[in-house]
Amino acid sequence: MVDTVENAWATPDAEQPWAELGLKADEYARIKEILGRRPTGCELAMYSVMWSEHCSYKSSKKHLSRFGVLGDQTPRGPLLAGIGEQAGVVDIGGDWAVTFKIESHNHPSYVEPYQGAATGVGGIVRDILAMGARPIGVMDPLRFGPLDAPDTLRVLPGIVSGISGYGNCLGLPNIGGEVLFDATYAGNPLVNALCVGVLKHDDLKLAKATGLGNKVIMYGAATGGDGIGGASILASETFDADGPAKRPSVQVGDPFMEKLLIECTLELFAAGIITGIQDFGAAGISCATSELASAGDGGMHVDLDTVVLRDPTLSPEEILMSESQERMMAVVRPEDVDTFLGICAKWDVLATVVGEVIEGDRLFIDYHGERVVDVDPRTVAHDGPVYDRPSARPTWIDALNADRAEDLPRAASGAELAEELLTLVGSPNQADKSWITDQYDRYVRGNSVLAQPENSGMLRIDEETGLGIALATDNNPRFCLLNPYLGAQLALSESYRNVAASGAEPVAITDCLNFGSPEDPDVMWQFIESIMGLVDGCRELGTPVTGGNVSFYNQTDGVNIHPTPVVGMLGVIDDVADRAPMGFAYPGDAVLLLGETRDELSGSSWADAVHSHLGGMPPMPNLAAEKALGRVLIEASKRGLLSSAHDLSDGGLAQSLVESSLRNGLGVSLTLPAGDTTTWLFSESPARALVSLSGEHYAAFAELCAGAGVPVTRLGEVTGEGVLEVHGQFTLPLEQIRARWEAPIRDAMAAH
Repeated sequence: MVDTVENAWATPDAEQPWAELGLKADEYARIKEILGRRPTGCELAMYSVMWSEHCSYKSSKKHLSRFGVLGDQTPRGPLLAGIGEQAGVVDIGGDWAVTFKIESHNHPSYVEPYQGAATGVGGIVRDILAMGARPIGVMDPLRFGPLDAPDTLRVLPGIVSGISGYGNCLGLPNIGGEVLFDATYAGNPLVNALCVGVLKHDDLKLAKATGLGNKVIMYGAATGGDGIGGASILASETFDADGPAKRPSVQVGDPFMEKLLIECTLELFAAGIITGIQDFGAAGISCATSELASAGDGGMHVDLDTVVLRDPTLSPEEILMSESQERMMAVVRPEDVDTFLGICAKWDVLATVVGEVIEGDRLFIDYHGERVVDVDPRTVAHDGPVYDRPSARPTWIDALNADRAEDLPRAASGAELAEELLTLVGSPNQADKSWITDQYDRYVRGNSVLAQPENSGMLRIDEETGLGIALATDNNPRFCLLNPYLGAQLALSESYRNVAASGAEPVAITDCLNFGSPEDPDVMWQFIESIMGLVDGCRELGTPVTGGNVSFYNQTDGVNIHPTPVVGMLGVIDDVADRAPMGFAYPGDAVLLLGETRDELSGSSWADAVHSHLGGMPPMPNLAAEKALGRVLIEASKRGLLSSAHDLSDGGLAQSLVESSLRNGLGVSLTLPAGDTTTWLFSESPARALVSLSGEHYAAFAELCAGAGVPVTRLGEVTGEGVLEVHGQFTLPLEQIRARWEAPIRDAMAAH
């Protein structure tokens, strides 16, 4: 029996499974207050998912509003779209704009690694497409439990295969990201997906249902029972107790359908016949209809009987909540409907008129000729509960901060230093990631200029001028556990430095804020501190937040993950020919260390890999120094002064030397300055970079650094000797280093 609006009025005391759907008692009471009656089954399904943490941001909305103080200006011009839209859009000059966003697909990727990761890529790609842009690249910051843990060996291959399988089939280059292993992610991997797209200013599209009488069209894949989750509880347990078992909770992706959807949508844009558009992500039709209607200038009427189903047993609640992939919703003028349907037919894309824009401010949804939804769409999409959850500085953090890594034993000889370097580069977090990244096509479309393992990914935008963009994603959860405010700023600083090191000007960020349970005051304190760190840092760096994602409830057996606010930085480069790669390029080049090195080892990779230690205070961010370093790196790249540039971050100078040497198989001979050798090699002080350049450019570069106030330390020179030599300490063959560096992930996967 279908639960209609009429029936809801007639049976006010009917029991409903609001608690099983994740609603609190006061939330259910609020829904009844809004409607003036109990909700129908379809309405309850809509409210339950749209008011969920994932869709409504009810625990984070209050704090995310702080990003608003950053405004809408970037160093390159205004934001054309920002927080609140499906993705941020940045003016990069020459009538070109770029849209980019990062989101999480953590929990589905644990349940079903391949499909969870694959549909994470598909979903973020559709967000970018819905802004009017052609998607041109993806990135994936990943976090796993210990490399040798059984669950890691279960989820890692599937997640990587899902990312590569979906992205490669779409023909989108995967140009970067990160992979990090830590016990905090055991049983709760993080799969964050970033997509970037390009458009001209006039191509921008928004998710608004406007124009009385305009038609609402669903197009793409047919609607199935995948990804429904909670709505199946409502459908089977309440309205059809003898119905099918609970539907699968993880969506199933079809990248070939998505590729058709992309090309079809771009042709629809070019035809000028779309007045509003929304992708289907979480909450399916419930989300698309309520968000389009609430952002528009009227109401909306939808008939569920017109929705094309691939499973005829679906209840109306399940049709509304299905998260089947590869679907979009567009608003089209009546006179353009035939053209719209014709273009979809050309691409073999299903398309059906399912409703229209109507007078008033109501969302009406009918099923089998009866009304099952009658709501104000704003109450579903935007006016959900907002919580000010308790937060408290953790009682355990003082003891953690007092346990300083700076007090750990240090190498007493060159031989010990050499072994520590090998231990560092042979640890999973600093080891070669090519077993993972080689599964990704990084060069498809022909515009990839830099890709992993470079400092940042770089894509050419304009073939005539060479205009391009760079992207980097970064976060060190160890720093964020020790001090979430400083840790967030260090993530921001590292992403800024990575983009600048490639020669691009950092202009804006997107963020994916991965945290534990918001019902834990410790976690809310970490969350608030991280946001404040990003706000203060972005204000000083001049990089506004364009949008992003919050992922809460990342925990296993009640243990929260370390706070993991991942920062994605967008940079712009006037001519990609001016880029600076990370690898040493020419024997005889001078090798210079830029920036100030301090005794900052707490939270470092050295402390983790060599001593299995986590404690103390993280390095102190220096945003003014970060900006100065960035100006030097960008200008030096533009003037062609540098042969290579590599940021210093995880693993400090030691890791940067190894990666710069192994990139092209060139050695390095250096002398460490006076002072503690452990500090010089392994400190993770920010605002530092390692560069190489020819002697003829040395004076000009030194003058550039002096003018910007950036300290320069000459370490030595690039050699063709095939060794990493630290005079007076040790000499290590590059092949010995490479053997340790390449082994961990490759061997773990081979043994699995």
